[in-house]
Parts: sequence; structure tokens; C-alpha cells
Amino acid sequence: MHNDTGYFKSVFAKAAASLSGVGDSYLQSIVEGTALLMEVFASGRRVFVFGNGGSAADAQHIAAELVGRFSRDRRPLPVIALSTNSALLTAWSNDKGYEHALARELSALAASGDLAWAISTSGTSPNVIAALAAARQNGLRTLGLTGASGGMMRQHCDVLIQAPATETPRIQELHVVTYHAICAVIEERLFASRVAGAAATEAS
Repeated sequence: MHNDTGYFKSVFAKAAASLSGVGDSYLQSIVEGTALLMEVFASGRRVFVFGNGGSAADAQHIAAELVGRFSRDRRPLPVIALSTNSALLTAWSNDKGYEHALARELSALAASGDLAWAISTSGTSPNVIAALAAARQNGLRTLGLTGASGGMMRQHCDVLIQAPATETPRIQELHVVTYHAICAVIEERLFASRVAGAAATEAS
């Protein structure tokens, strides 16, 4: 038990060091990504977020926070997590190949002016890159959330948020804190003034 406690303590220490070690360049990229998202929402367009494995789970997490609520009650924001239609995903992957399954779904649902938000710890997942390429071809803006290398996502994203880590668990931990912070800022910026205005109207 003593050894297990030491191991878990070391894991938390590594996560804490990773989180506390982010620099200004990473924070600036988050600012830019958040501004892009708010611009898309303010124009009445939609966000499509996607990834594989843990990143697919992160995509659903983001959609849940923004369609539902993060910390305040407000109107829903139009965010769709791709790959949640398992029949489509498995049929297309079986018949045509997994590499273009996300691109197929994105091309069917998205329109020019929407935003494709890709998540990949490596930045090299072929189906994520294919979806970003399809997004560009269809006139979408593109946002990426990845690890330190950036991978091929560098070539396909208007804004790329590169978590300063190389180990997948550390990258994923940074990603969760990053998109939680983004959700908080979006709610504050897009809805706080409306809440304050409504309260002032009721008071008068």
C-alpha cells in the first residue's frame, strides 16, 4: 500500500508540474482559439468537434459543456461531436475505410462559415487530418488542439493550440483544463452582459 501511495503521488506531481509549466505562447494560442470560437458563435454558425479515442471523448465532453451548460444557465450553443453516430461510423469504415469517415460526416453536416475543431494528441491521425482538409475545402474555419509537436495539424489549422507535453496522459490532462477554461470564458463573454442587462431591467 505504501508503494502504491508513492506511485499515485508521483502521477499527481507530474500532472501538476505539467499544468504549472505552461508558458505565455500556449496561453496566447488559447486566447486566439477562444476568440475564433466566439466569432463563429456570434455569427450564428456551428462548431463540429472530433477526435479518436480519448480525444473523441473530449469532443463529446466539449459538446456537452457548450450545448448544455458549464457554470451558468443560458441558451445552448450549436456544437456537434462527430463520430457519435455509430451506425454511420462503422458502416462507412467497413465499406470505404476509417480514414475518411469523419470527413464524410463533416461534409454532410457542415457549411461554409462553420468551424471544425480537431483534437489529436499526436497531430498525425489520418482521419483527423482528412477531416481538417475536407473542412478547408468546404469553407470552414479550423481549430486544432494537440501536443507539443503539432504534427500535420500545423498545415491545416487557422489556430493551433499545442499543449507543451509529449506524453499522451500529460497532453490529455492539459487538454481538459484548456477546454474547461475556454468554455468558462465563452460563457462569461457571450452571456454575462445579457444576464446583467436582464437583471437591470427587472430591477427598474
